[in-house]
Amino acid sequence: MRILGVNAIFHDPAAALVVDGEIAAAAEEERFSRRKHGKRPVPFSAWELPEQSARWCLEHAGLQPGDLDAVAYSYDPNLVEPGQKGLDDNWEELRTQYARRSPYFLATALPGLDPDIVRFVPHHMAHAGSTGLAAPFDGDCAVLVSDGRGECASHLAGSYRGHKLETFATQRLPHSLGLMYEELTEHLGFLRSSDEYKVMALASYAKPKHLDLMREHVYATDDGGFTVRPIDWATLVKRRAADDEMTDEHAELAASVQVRVEEVLLDLVRWLHDRTGQRRLTMAGGVALNCVANTRILAEGPFEDVWVQPAAGDAGTALGAALHLAAEAGEPASPMAGADLGREWTDEEIRGYLDRARIAYSEPRSVAADVAEALAANKIVAWFQGRGEYGPRALGRRSLLAHPGFADNLGRLNEVKGREQFRPIAPMVLLDRAPEMFARGPIPSPYMLFVHDVRPEWKDRIPAVVHVDGTARAQTVDPAKDPLLARMLAEFNHRTGLPVVVNTSLNTAGRPMVDDPRDALECFGSAPVDLLAIGPFVVRR
Repeated sequence: MRILGVNAIFHDPAAALVVDGEIAAAAEEERFSRRKHGKRPVPFSAWELPEQSARWCLEHAGLQPGDLDAVAYSYDPNLVEPGQKGLDDNWEELRTQYARRSPYFLATALPGLDPDIVRFVPHHMAHAGSTGLAAPFDGDCAVLVSDGRGECASHLAGSYRGHKLETFATQRLPHSLGLMYEELTEHLGFLRSSDEYKVMALASYAKPKHLDLMREHVYATDDGGFTVRPIDWATLVKRRAADDEMTDEHAELAASVQVRVEEVLLDLVRWLHDRTGQRRLTMAGGVALNCVANTRILAEGPFEDVWVQPAAGDAGTALGAALHLAAEAGEPASPMAGADLGREWTDEEIRGYLDRARIAYSEPRSVAADVAEALAANKIVAWFQGRGEYGPRALGRRSLLAHPGFADNLGRLNEVKGREQFRPIAPMVLLDRAPEMFARGPIPSPYMLFVHDVRPEWKDRIPAVVHVDGTARAQTVDPAKDPLLARMLAEFNHRTGLPVVVNTSLNTAGRPMVDDPRDALECFGSAPVDLLAIGPFVVRR
């Protein structure tokens, strides 16, 4: 079967294609439209469709819309109920318009598509499919989904056996760990539904002063769910405007919420383990992008293995919805081999972009060696190689790289990207060297979704990537899966004795991650970056 998955609700519109049980392509609309998170500048962006990403997925596979056997839409409007948080005024309109019109909007975006093949897949079932059906495990697994909201719930706990989902618990709205975290994010002066990771970083700078209060308001129940009682944030700390100074009080509140979310998630996974008895846990939903919580779940929870799908947020539901329909049809997918599911360009296509830009470039014998030489000289490198990443993390396809041995490279890169100075940058490390440098977090860790304790003897050697709490969100690089990236790391290690470089996303503030060669050249031209490695070519400042 040829199944196109689509996410077009709330934020992060995306498309994914599954063909005969194989994940062929997946991409987020923001990489095409250059509008971060794919959100139009209106309060509710439910009508935004991943038109360009869907068309690209089909083109990549050589398919036309009429060739599809099914389209999986990762939201079921028939499950929406009145009185839900955020939907009191327009729930009936949403339900009616989605149920009746969405298939026809998709057919308009994809001429030749039969609207009768569009199937609604419940939001949390799509999240579950994105991780439980894509995990690199042999056999069955437990699955935990936690996010802001789906149609009528914010949480799902279940199990996959024989590629079939059994749901043990859900948490109905308005109780939601994700919405609570969003409210705090907005109260602290950040963007709701997109800046939660900033709160997670801020939490490391303080003690959880309000933890007792949080425990009174947020707690797990004995049925696999939880309660979130309303919290008046303003009684704890004054609401911060975006340009106001960040204070210790803001960090204390962030720490309190972060720790309580971790504790509740641990309670939920323990309940799920008792219910399933399984050894492996898979997770998805926006809350599963909280890498600090993920590490506590692995370190302190009862599961032997924990796997988080790299596009765990709403973008991943496009893939999960398609995998769900494939499994229903008796074509369960092969495990997800990597996050590099987006666009790529041939060497000659890249050369054409460079020639049209009339920019000087070279084609060295080894682009990996040239990049390592520049990094060893403490230059900042833009790295554009292979297929783009699916999900929010730069994983060595669209990355900014730097030397980890200079502490001021943290501030330097945050200035390049226009980011807050309290935000950390991450290390990318050769897989076989990772255990000697990092503890506690899982190894391998290819998707940068866990934190690791930096071993004491390495903290002074790689200060740029050590967060204030002594941790780092490490990404391991396997030479068998990513030989070019591994060669670059080996070349850098040869020059510096460090098998690790700084890795952060190739973009600047407010912009999506760079995706095509034009984006890369624009970013290189506008930011103080010293070298651009794009395919086999090198452009120098």
